[in-house]
Amino acid sequence: MRALQEILEAPIDEHVCESLEDAWSRYVSLAARVPRTFDRAVIAGFAADRLAWAFAGGYRSALDRLVPGLPRDAMVALAVTEKDGNTPRAIQTRLTTVEGALVLDGDKRWTTLGPRASELLVAARVEAEGAARPELRVVRVRANAPGVTITPMHDAPFVPEIPHATVTLRGVEVEERDVFLGDGYDEVVKPFRTIEDVHVFGAALGHAVRELRRRTLAGATPDVNDKGRRAIERAAAAIAALDALADARTDAPFAHVTLAGAIEVGGEAFAGLDWVIAPAEDEAAVRLRRDRVLLSVAGKAREARRAKAWSTLGS
Repeated sequence: MRALQEILEAPIDEHVCESLEDAWSRYVSLAARVPRTFDRAVIAGFAADRLAWAFAGGYRSALDRLVPGLPRDAMVALAVTEKDGNTPRAIQTRLTTVEGALVLDGDKRWTTLGPRASELLVAARVEAEGAARPELRVVRVRANAPGVTITPMHDAPFVPEIPHATVTLRGVEVEERDVFLGDGYDEVVKPFRTIEDVHVFGAALGHAVRELRRRTLAGATPDVNDKGRRAIERAAAAIAALDALADARTDAPFAHVTLAGAIEVGGEAFAGLDWVIAPAEDEAAVRLRRDRVLLSVAGKAREARRAKAWSTLGS
């Protein structure tokens, strides 16, 4: 529970990061002193002056949990989604052998942090004759490799500081050592959805505790103070539940049931924060009201995993 203790007791750093590069530099320094990825995500959220930087810390912490050994100072982006989605059948990017060389060809979109990434983790299909489902591999690719074109997409209406990109791959040669062993969908793409939820929500709740402490524990009116403390308690409870899931198997039904509960309690903490900042018009409050929708992204997919988990437990 290192992260919980730190965000409840440590002084609040009022440093403002005006750019992703500044926020990333601070995250790299944090990663050097906090080895466990979930603790890192929560503390990164607490240190962030906005939800965008909390998300960036949670996203990278999730990648480190999934793929140990990534270069610490390199910004890495997972490139999965294509025009028809991110299911195995939707992924048309191909890894083939051409004259003895492994070659990638395809098109990705909505690659988070893509415009700033120096490395990409690309999901691609390999042809497996007679397979019921396309066989996928995840391939590590340098963002500046010949044949890679990264094009920034328009800013999202929330957390616009986090850029996305389309990635075009044309005849990109890769080394065999850069192809991850095992099924790319079952071992990377699918578990990342749950790992990302745990880490990003942990980071977001760390940021919520920061803002609640800033706005309620010093000079606030009694009703705001009480409301803020209750919201902090809910955030702490949700973080504790997520902490228990951080190292669990992502395919375990109990994990998705517990995750659903943690997210619900975390939502109550954010509702308390919404109430506290409702009359505020400072830049941080305006930004937080705009970016809150981030927490509902991919809600349908999470609900489907929750329903499946209950179905499994019920049987």
